[in-house]
Amino acid sequence: MSESRPPLPPFSREAALRKVQAAEDAWNTRDPHRVAMAYTPDTVWRNRDTFVSGRDEVVAFLAGKWARELDYALRKNLWAFDGNRIGVRFQYECRDADGQWWRSYGNELWEFAGNGLMARREASINDLAIDESERRIFGPRPESEHGVEFPLR
Repeated sequence: MSESRPPLPPFSREAALRKVQAAEDAWNTRDPHRVAMAYTPDTVWRNRDTFVSGRDEVVAFLAGKWARELDYALRKNLWAFDGNRIGVRFQYECRDADGQWWRSYGNELWEFAGNGLMARREASINDLAIDESERRIFGPRPESEHGVEFPLR
């Protein structure tokens, strides 16, 4: 049996919104193995200046990321979609081992295989040091806020 991760391309607006929320929910678990299963076995990524190929490298990358980025919490919003591609903008907050809080802003370009697994992910991300009192993201998004645009500032 082949793997499948609905919704499948080509994406409608509703399906693209569901795909974005599913990705946000999975990443907020901070479980590298769970997240990796949403990608094709031969997925390719660019994350900032790091290049990742295949699920095993995805798991290793995410395990290292979440070991450094403590109390990680993420929000994603749909930016655009067409056929088997989705563009998102996102923000996440985390703290480092020294207690410094960070807000990271980014954009991702996603390309999906016909079975709904992500074959390609390219992420550009910028980091902003913030005071703990400036935090806006606290854990996973409540269901009542699914699909609600997250403000830029």
